[in-house]
Amino acid sequence: MAGPCSVENEDQLLCTAAAVKAAGAKVLRGGAYKPRTSPYEFQGLGREGLRLLALAREQTGLKIITEVLSERDVEHVAEVADILQIGARNGQNFQLLIEAARTGKPILLKRGMASLVDEWLLAAEYICVHGNSKVILCERGIRTFEHACRNTLDISAVAVAKKETHLPVFVDP
Repeated sequence: MAGPCSVENEDQLLCTAAAVKAAGAKVLRGGAYKPRTSPYEFQGLGREGLRLLALAREQTGLKIITEVLSERDVEHVAEVADILQIGARNGQNFQLLIEAARTGKPILLKRGMASLVDEWLLAAEYICVHGNSKVILCERGIRTFEHACRNTLDISAVAVAKKETHLPVFVDP
């Protein structure tokens, strides 16, 4: 699984998709919607980004994973995405987790930047108890006292999650 943080334009995405496929990956990751701390930063192309992801799938055969930010977007994101991503900022948005679960699609659930492992696993339970056991846990780093790096990857959380659950655990370095 690889791809751009955000889908910015057709050329960028199609070139990246070709490189992802050539490298042997099976899934293209790209953000059509991008939550940003600053409201002045690029927020993604939205539905146009979804259209470009669908085009990349047509041209490469790669499966698509993209983030869904809001309950209102679940349906149209699920029309394009093979895997729904729930990002770190929404890891405890329980209504979004429930709506995403109802699609029946696999869901990659990133750990929140300040979530305890137990809170991350309970967020996964929200998906499972609403009829969708296709959950992939994703450790992506937590906020620490370090200012030199944005997130500090918590490798120990991967071991704990693998011990405490049967769900697959990915790492987003």
